[in-house]
Amino acid sequence: MSAKTVAVIPAGGAGTRLWPRSRRATPKHVLPLGERGQPLLRATYERAKRVADEVFVLTETRQREIIESVLPEVDDTHLILEPSARGTTNAYGLAALTLSRRIPGAVMIALPADHVVRGAAEVTRAVRAAVQAAAATDVLVTVGLKPTFPSTGLGYIHAPGRPVRGTLRVRRFIEKPAAAAAKRFLREGGYYWNLAWFSWRVEVFLEELRRHAPRHLAGLRKVIAAREAGDQTAAAELYGRLPVEVVDRTVMEKTDRLVLVPAAFDWADIGSWAELGDRVHADARGNSVDGEAVLVDTTGSLILGGRRLVAAIGLEDVIIVDTEDALLVVPRSRAQDVRRVVEALKRSGKTRYL
Repeated sequence: MSAKTVAVIPAGGAGTRLWPRSRRATPKHVLPLGERGQPLLRATYERAKRVADEVFVLTETRQREIIESVLPEVDDTHLILEPSARGTTNAYGLAALTLSRRIPGAVMIALPADHVVRGAAEVTRAVRAAVQAAAATDVLVTVGLKPTFPSTGLGYIHAPGRPVRGTLRVRRFIEKPAAAAAKRFLREGGYYWNLAWFSWRVEVFLEELRRHAPRHLAGLRKVIAAREAGDQTAAAELYGRLPVEVVDRTVMEKTDRLVLVPAAFDWADIGSWAELGDRVHADARGNSVDGEAVLVDTTGSLILGGRRLVAAIGLEDVIIVDTEDALLVVPRSRAQDVRRVVEALKRSGKTRYL
């Protein structure tokens, strides 16, 4: 009997660079940025259902009600709850340990909840290829996207050579490169954008976690034991002591079992308002507008209105995001600095705006 395919949708964090729309109560993955204005989480869930036998959502306890409001059909047994956010190494480890008990031998595919994706047929092909590779051999699989421009805002995976049974052996990871390196990667080929879409048999991932992140695995086993004993308080305390690290660094960059499925579809992480503006249909003057707006001598700007009219005069390459209780105005070139507003709000105790 073939192994069951289980999709896990990580849905955590708040997307601080998309403030003031993205907040604790309305994190990035519930914003209506998916196709036909769907919340990103809903769009990801529908995508996952096409490739998996079961779909689980991996999230923090504090976001449970938010997840349920978007996905009311997801019952308690299909929620994997982190007591608090402690990085993707712990999150994926918790998911793998949970699934290893419930669905032994399962093949897991991780599909983050906050990505904008278009091209259903190619997405489905790539994900199924990753699942098949993970099911057939003792490998960890990642889906890599062929670059369409020399991005300096994304990580890359170097996987040169020709595919063997649809996969490429990964040679190394590269952090966000300088412009010259990104251009070289595009010119030479063999480099792929890192989407953080992973697939593995849960037992294989746990073995790699034991090899490369034993402290995490040992701590996670104690968390699971406390939960199974019914002591949620102890489980939360144990989880809160785990070191915070991303799975790319703890496992993926160290394992000798990683292969890549090359793919080509329309994808964006939308890490800032500037990136969203590049994807929203612009008028003849390069302005992208959502909501009521009057623009005079304004070019290259993104205007996201709220309940009131937004009027702009003589602006160039500016982002305006209006909400009921907060207004953001920032040059496109400074869009990455929006997170500094969130940090300033935290320092000043103005948490009602977070």
